[in-house]
Amino acid sequence: MKKGLLIAFYGFTHLSCLLNAQSGLSGELKTEYIPYSSYIRPEDSMKTDSKSDFKRMDISFSIPLSMKKISEGKIKSWSLLVNGSYAKLSHKNYETHLFPDQMLNAQVGLQHIRPLGGKWSMMVTASAGVYTDLENVNFDDVLGQGGLLFIKNFTPNLALGAGPVLTTAFGVPMIMPWIYFDWKTGNKIKFNINFPEGMEAGYQFSDKFAIKAVVGLNGMTVERNKGGKSTLLGYQQITAGIRPELQISKNVSLRLTGGTALLRSFSENDRKIKSIFKSKKMEDPRFASTFYMAVSLRWNLP
Repeated sequence: MKKGLLIAFYGFTHLSCLLNAQSGLSGELKTEYIPYSSYIRPEDSMKTDSKSDFKRMDISFSIPLSMKKISEGKIKSWSLLVNGSYAKLSHKNYETHLFPDQMLNAQVGLQHIRPLGGKWSMMVTASAGVYTDLENVNFDDVLGQGGLLFIKNFTPNLALGAGPVLTTAFGVPMIMPWIYFDWKTGNKIKFNINFPEGMEAGYQFSDKFAIKAVVGLNGMTVERNKGGKSTLLGYQQITAGIRPELQISKNVSLRLTGGTALLRSFSENDRKIKSIFKSKKMEDPRFASTFYMAVSLRWNLP
């Protein structure tokens, strides 16, 4: 799947990654920093003297609206999901202004989870939000997503899900597939894959402390006006590192991640379905690998 297509998932999946119903308000505050790294020209893959950095703050909430226990381990729930991401980029030594100085993705949605019988359950999510570079905010910056996911819990540690996602990220409503896979092994050693967010493998030293090796896929989308035409600019990043996790209290945990930004790139498409499948004449603009760090605070209030 092209990176330009993957970016359409990010606003939706970031809201709907919490499949386990919570009895109280849960959320996360996260900051990320990637220092200046060299811009690599797409026409000849040459590393240049131009450089850009990346700083982002992200906050998300899951607010239960109703919850009903159907049977042991099975819950029917409605939740309000709110997420906001703000990124600030600084640029050096560019002859022309190629990339935005800031990006804002803010969305609100509803999530419904219910059992279907046996080991099956269903999740429905719908969201709408603003995806903008803050230069000319208008109705074109509003995008919507929705999805239906069927999940089978084979064991308490293994779940697999699939279903359709409806997105308006390309200007017209279109349906794309969405896949969810979650696998955990043992009490000490744990392995988890959640596509398209990433994967992690770690060791739980105690109830209070764990260390994990993580790979993360993330990005942002902004609507831009280019030559009088509405286009979508997608930012993608792939990071890898080590993440110590500290359980501060029963309801609050702290995560520190240090590692490498393996890939940072931009891709731009017209808001037409045919743009998704059109072959590109050159690589997307990207940046050299560099250091990556993130700090996040998670909470789940009773």
